[in-house]
Amino acid sequence: MQTLAPLLALLGLAATSHAASFARFSNETGTLTDCLTKAGVPIGESGTPEYKIDVASFNLRLNYTPAAVVAASTAQHVQDAVVCANKFGIKPTAKCGGHSYASFGLGGEDGHLVIEMSRMNKVVLDNVTGIATAEGGTRLGHLAMELYTQGKRAISHGTCPGVGVGGHLLHGGYGMSSHTHGLALDYVIGATVVLANGTVVECSETQHGELFWALRGAGASMGIVTEFRLKTFEAPGQLTYFVAPVQWPTEARALVGVTAVQEFAKTMPAELNMRLFIARRFVNLEGLFYGDKEGLKAALAPLVAKTNATLALATTGDWMEQIKHFGGGSNIDQGHGYEEHETFYSTSLYTKELNDEQLQNFVGYWFNQAKNNTRDWYVQIDLHGGENSAVSAPAADSTAYAHRDYLLMYLLYDRVDKGEYPAEGHTVMENFAGNITQGMERSDWGMYINYPNSRLDQKDAQLNYWGDNLPKLQAIKKDVDPEDVFHFPQGVMPAV
Repeated sequence: MQTLAPLLALLGLAATSHAASFARFSNETGTLTDCLTKAGVPIGESGTPEYKIDVASFNLRLNYTPAAVVAASTAQHVQDAVVCANKFGIKPTAKCGGHSYASFGLGGEDGHLVIEMSRMNKVVLDNVTGIATAEGGTRLGHLAMELYTQGKRAISHGTCPGVGVGGHLLHGGYGMSSHTHGLALDYVIGATVVLANGTVVECSETQHGELFWALRGAGASMGIVTEFRLKTFEAPGQLTYFVAPVQWPTEARALVGVTAVQEFAKTMPAELNMRLFIARRFVNLEGLFYGDKEGLKAALAPLVAKTNATLALATTGDWMEQIKHFGGGSNIDQGHGYEEHETFYSTSLYTKELNDEQLQNFVGYWFNQAKNNTRDWYVQIDLHGGENSAVSAPAADSTAYAHRDYLLMYLLYDRVDKGEYPAEGHTVMENFAGNITQGMERSDWGMYINYPNSRLDQKDAQLNYWGDNLPKLQAIKKDVDPEDVFHFPQGVMPAV
């Protein structure tokens, strides 16, 4: 195990090229705003259109009021903002895309210094090495567009173009290429990080390796990444995205179908990426195949025969065409000024293979309780693991992402089209999840921090999100952020 001594020296300010920042603040008095102004850090002006965008939650159910907003456009702005926040005992929080389901980009609570980073979105690809650098406020759609435009390169990542790379790369990054190419965090080979005391370090497998390990799965608890270094792969020229509706009119037929999907997941071809999408009025198989339509049909044939699926859509195109499809018609190349919002409650699960009783519990709740919910809800089940999954290929402790060996990954999502979300509305999806896990061993399920349950307390959240990796993460947190400067209500706490 790599020693943390060099990093601890930085935390003690023994050596850093950025130590001069602290001298600039050593005699600071006044207010947080005074400190930021003196450092030349741009501050959002309350009431302006820009400020309203910067403090808006993606999930309108969870709105929070910051102490102030920094409109960062340079790494120095981020560093100085952290130093000022420390001086006045205020928690600094990076808001990279602002797409957090629990509004963690606003701190997940009132009173944080929000460092809005979406103006920091430069992407540069080295076409000789295939390595890209991306600033910490880049959104996924912009990253995909730039990598493709600059050299027809790509990384594996999620489908929503407005999501920021900060939260996505630092906590997993599952998407419609993950079964074939792994998680987004598997493409991070280096990062520039502002630490809790305002110093800056470069980290990789060979530089501050323990911090680098923690960043890839629990990064928001450890520091603020101002720049990522990413390995890339050649963007494939031929992929086929598809939608295959299934007709399961009865509970018995649905049980047969869900059982077949789970069995298929265990040996699904590496070229196939797929999820089961269950909504109140319809059920689809949908996904992406690395190859042409005929290859897709051959790969799906065993499952189609058992699920009564009909291939309603199968379109072959290049990398950017599938990005646009799964982006749902949104503008792909998104930067600052993201204004998409919903009002919803969500939770998540990972499970290993469900036994017969657990499958029956799942389908029984779906047909007898969930279908009575007239809101716009869905349960999305990604075929996450299995023997051919690139997600499951690395060891479970190779990064801080703790769920590589789980077969299925669930997002349970319940939204309203207008008005407020009902006070007790969360019970529908919480009970859905609880119905699946009842009677399970604790090691047989987990949760995904990028699909957070905002109602979890910190103790349960840590265990659910990081599982067996939690003790190591807490030890690293104690070393790099013992005062929990980078705090949010479901983050990693320092070891006691």
